[in-house]
Amino acid sequence: MNLTEKAAYLKGLMEGLDLDASKKEVKVLNAMYDLLDDLALTVTDLDSDIDQVYDELDAIDEDLSDIEDVVFDEDEDECDCDCDCCDGDTYELTCPACGATVEVDEDTLLSDDFRCPACGEKFEIDFDEDDEEVDIKGEETEKE
Repeated sequence: MNLTEKAAYLKGLMEGLDLDASKKEVKVLNAMYDLLDDLALTVTDLDSDIDQVYDELDAIDEDLSDIEDVVFDEDEDECDCDCDCCDGDTYELTCPACGATVEVDEDTLLSDDFRCPACGEKFEIDFDEDDEEVDIKGEETEKE
Protein backbone atom coordinates (compact mmCIF):
# COMPACT_ATOMS: atom_id res chain seq x y z
CA MET A 1 0.00 0.00 0.00
CA ASN A 2 1.18 3.49 -0.79
CA LEU A 3 0.68 6.51 1.45
CA THR A 4 -2.61 7.69 -0.06
CA GLU A 5 -4.06 4.17 0.22
CA LYS A 6 -3.01 3.98 3.87
CA ALA A 7 -4.63 7.35 4.58
CA ALA A 8 -7.86 6.20 2.90
CA TYR A 9 -7.79 2.99 4.98
CA LEU A 10 -7.42 5.06 8.15
CA LYS A 11 -10.37 7.24 7.09
CA GLY A 12 -12.49 4.09 6.62
CA LEU A 13 -11.55 2.85 10.09
CA MET A 14 -12.55 6.19 11.60
CA GLU A 15 -15.90 6.18 9.80
CA GLY A 16 -16.52 2.59 10.92
CA LEU A 17 -16.30 3.61 14.57
CA ASP A 18 -19.44 5.81 14.31
CA LEU A 19 -17.82 8.51 16.40
CA ASP A 20 -19.88 11.51 17.50
CA ALA A 21 -18.67 14.44 15.33
CA SER A 22 -19.70 16.97 18.01
CA LYS A 23 -17.13 15.75 20.54
CA LYS A 24 -13.82 17.58 20.84
CA GLU A 25 -11.76 14.41 20.57
CA VAL A 26 -13.41 13.44 17.27
CA LYS A 27 -12.79 16.94 15.87
CA VAL A 28 -9.11 16.55 16.71
CA LEU A 29 -8.98 13.11 15.04
CA ASN A 30 -10.68 14.47 11.90
CA ALA A 31 -8.24 17.40 11.73
CA MET A 32 -5.32 15.00 12.15
CA TYR A 33 -6.71 12.84 9.34
CA ASP A 34 -7.05 15.86 7.04
CA LEU A 35 -3.44 16.82 7.78
CA LEU A 36 -2.29 13.23 7.21
CA ASP A 37 -4.17 13.06 3.90
CA ASP A 38 -2.63 16.36 2.71
CA LEU A 39 0.85 15.14 3.70
CA ALA A 40 0.36 11.83 1.88
CA LEU A 41 -0.72 13.64 -1.32
CA THR A 42 2.22 16.06 -1.07
CA VAL A 43 4.75 13.25 -0.57
CA THR A 44 3.27 11.34 -3.52
CA ASP A 45 3.57 14.44 -5.73
CA LEU A 46 7.17 14.98 -4.57
CA ASP A 47 8.06 11.35 -5.36
CA SER A 48 6.65 11.76 -8.84
CA ASP A 49 8.59 15.01 -9.37
CA ILE A 50 11.83 13.44 -8.12
CA ASP A 51 11.41 10.51 -10.51
CA GLN A 52 10.99 12.96 -13.38
CA VAL A 53 14.08 14.93 -12.29
CA TYR A 54 16.16 11.72 -12.15
CA ASP A 55 15.04 10.77 -15.65
CA GLU A 56 15.94 14.21 -17.00
CA LEU A 57 19.27 14.16 -15.14
CA ASP A 58 20.15 10.79 -16.69
CA ALA A 59 19.35 12.18 -20.16
CA ILE A 60 21.52 15.25 -19.50
CA ASP A 61 24.37 13.02 -18.27
CA GLU A 62 24.22 10.94 -21.46
CA ASP A 63 24.18 14.08 -23.62
CA LEU A 64 27.12 15.54 -21.71
CA SER A 65 29.05 12.31 -22.15
CA ASP A 66 28.47 12.50 -25.92
CA ILE A 67 29.64 16.12 -25.96
CA GLU A 68 32.78 15.27 -23.96
CA ASP A 69 33.61 12.53 -26.46
CA VAL A 70 33.38 15.02 -29.32
CA VAL A 71 35.13 17.92 -27.59
CA PHE A 72 37.98 16.00 -26.05
CA ASP A 73 38.19 13.56 -28.98
CA GLU A 74 39.17 10.65 -26.81
CA ASP A 75 40.59 8.08 -29.21
CA GLU A 76 40.92 4.54 -27.98
CA ASP A 77 44.13 4.16 -29.99
CA GLU A 78 45.93 6.79 -27.93
CA CYS A 79 48.71 5.74 -25.60
CA ASP A 80 47.73 5.96 -21.92
CA CYS A 81 51.27 6.44 -20.63
CA ASP A 82 52.53 9.74 -19.26
CA CYS A 83 55.69 9.72 -21.36
CA ASP A 84 56.65 12.23 -24.03
CA CYS A 85 56.71 9.57 -26.75
CA CYS A 86 53.04 10.02 -27.64
CA ASP A 87 52.79 13.81 -27.72
CA GLY A 88 53.50 14.40 -31.40
CA ASP A 89 54.35 12.93 -34.76
CA THR A 90 56.83 10.12 -34.90
CA TYR A 91 59.16 9.28 -37.74
CA GLU A 92 60.61 5.94 -38.70
CA LEU A 93 64.23 6.21 -39.81
CA THR A 94 66.79 3.73 -41.05
CA CYS A 95 70.32 4.27 -39.82
CA PRO A 96 72.72 4.50 -42.81
CA ALA A 97 75.55 2.98 -40.74
CA CYS A 98 73.96 -0.12 -39.18
CA GLY A 99 70.61 -0.37 -41.01
CA ALA A 100 68.58 -0.37 -37.80
CA THR A 101 65.08 1.08 -38.00
CA VAL A 102 64.30 3.53 -35.21
CA GLU A 103 61.24 5.61 -34.31
CA VAL A 104 61.89 9.17 -33.17
CA ASP A 105 59.73 12.13 -32.28
CA GLU A 106 60.01 15.51 -33.94
CA ASP A 107 62.07 17.11 -31.15
CA THR A 108 64.67 14.33 -31.30
CA LEU A 109 64.67 14.51 -35.07
CA LEU A 110 65.40 18.25 -35.04
CA SER A 111 68.19 18.07 -32.46
CA ASP A 112 71.73 18.86 -33.67
CA ASP A 113 73.23 15.86 -31.89
CA PHE A 114 71.07 12.99 -33.20
CA ARG A 115 72.68 9.59 -32.88
CA CYS A 116 71.40 6.14 -33.78
CA PRO A 117 70.22 4.43 -30.59
CA ALA A 118 71.41 1.06 -31.91
CA CYS A 119 75.00 1.84 -32.97
CA GLY A 120 75.60 5.36 -31.65
CA GLU A 121 76.57 6.72 -35.10
CA LYS A 122 75.79 10.42 -35.58
CA PHE A 123 74.10 11.31 -38.86
CA GLU A 124 72.46 14.32 -40.47
CA ILE A 125 68.84 14.58 -41.51
CA ASP A 126 67.81 16.91 -44.36
CA PHE A 127 64.16 17.91 -44.64
CA ASP A 128 62.39 18.45 -47.99
CA GLU A 129 60.18 21.53 -48.38
CA ASP A 130 56.91 19.61 -48.04
CA ASP A 131 57.92 18.19 -44.59
CA GLU A 132 56.58 14.79 -45.67
CA GLU A 133 59.93 13.21 -46.48
CA VAL A 134 63.38 13.42 -44.98
CA ASP A 135 66.70 12.55 -46.53
CA ILE A 136 69.19 10.67 -44.37
CA LYS A 137 72.45 10.66 -46.25
CA GLY A 138 70.63 9.66 -49.44
CA GLU A 139 67.80 7.45 -47.95
CA GLU A 140 64.18 8.59 -47.92
CA THR A 141 61.51 7.66 -45.39
CA GLU A 142 57.97 8.90 -45.01
CA LYS A 143 56.33 10.33 -41.93
CA GLU A 144 53.91 7.92 -40.18
